Amino acid sequence: MKYTYPYPRPSLTVDCVLIGDSAKAHPQIMLIERKHEPFAHTWALPGGFVDPNETVEEAAARELVEETGVVLPEAPALVGVFSKPGRDPRGWVISVAYALHLPHQQLDPKAGDDAAQVRWFNLDELPPLAFDHADIIRKALQTLEII
Repeated sequence: MKYTYPYPRPSLTVDCVLIGDSAKAHPQIMLIERKHEPFAHTWALPGGFVDPNETVEEAAARELVEETGVVLPEAPALVGVFSKPGRDPRGWVISVAYALHLPHQQLDPKAGDDAAQVRWFNLDELPPLAFDHADIIRKALQTLEII
């Protein structure tokens, strides 16, 4: 039996915060330049919509591979759920964010799918970010105990 409800339903997305260390630099964060609207040509965290019959963990791993080519060597930490109304101009969108802190040399990112490019940024020199990604990054740094 299929159930229908008169309640509006949000869309569900995931965002991935990857913090990398290198011998030459302070911790850096991997960001993608978005190819498409909203926020085309703006830097953002890798992520995207959760597909039907997919867990948020599976979606995070899939989106990261699709947009950066990166396969995580271990499970990321849950950062939190971001649900502030208006956080996404496409409508009611809730995001589950994950984070991982690891050495740069373990990663070889290459832009793909919705990403025009992928790049490492110093945490104290971030470009303007899409959506509420600055809030997600702040919370991820607290979760990973980097700040």
